[in-house]
Amino acid sequence: MLLQVSFDYYQWVLLPLLIMVSRIFDVSLGTLRHVLNARGVKNLSPILGFFEVLIWIVVVKQVMNAADNWMCYIGWAGGFALGNYIGLIIEERLALGMQVMRIITSKDDTELIKALRKDNHGITVIDGEGANGPVKIIFSVMKRKNIMDAEKLIAQFHSDAFYSIEDVKESSHGVFTKKDKRMQILRQLFPERKK
Repeated sequence: MLLQVSFDYYQWVLLPLLIMVSRIFDVSLGTLRHVLNARGVKNLSPILGFFEVLIWIVVVKQVMNAADNWMCYIGWAGGFALGNYIGLIIEERLALGMQVMRIITSKDDTELIKALRKDNHGITVIDGEGANGPVKIIFSVMKRKNIMDAEKLIAQFHSDAFYSIEDVKESSHGVFTKKDKRMQILRQLFPERKK
């Protein structure tokens, strides 16, 4: 007589996968929420936080109901790890926020400045002193999605220039490229707080 063993696919396969996918969603939302807070887009955080916690509490209940199933713990941990990674990829693709680019050069920067202005990047140029003598420092605050365009111009007109990029939490006024209307729409939906 053959011994018949039944395998519970729901308990050992489907439930851990559902937990993993749910954790991917809730951790991705949490990662986006933290990054948007850091970039000063605070009005969207409560909405993301609501769905993040709602998904989390539903998943915790499922894990507690299957406390003896170690595959659910694997699903939980795997979802957390993938959720962090996917959340950062989503945020990178959205490219929300502003960044400041500092370009430092000791050579003639005339062509680079013309190219940046022609591409409608607002720039400020000041004289400075570097390790090897006088330098020009070019500052530009721009949308994150326009950074690559500026980097291409640097590579084209002044490939040996030093530059650094940092996040800008808040800015007002200035000259910005007209290539992307999303920032204008976000500012209309979520107006900046008055100081």
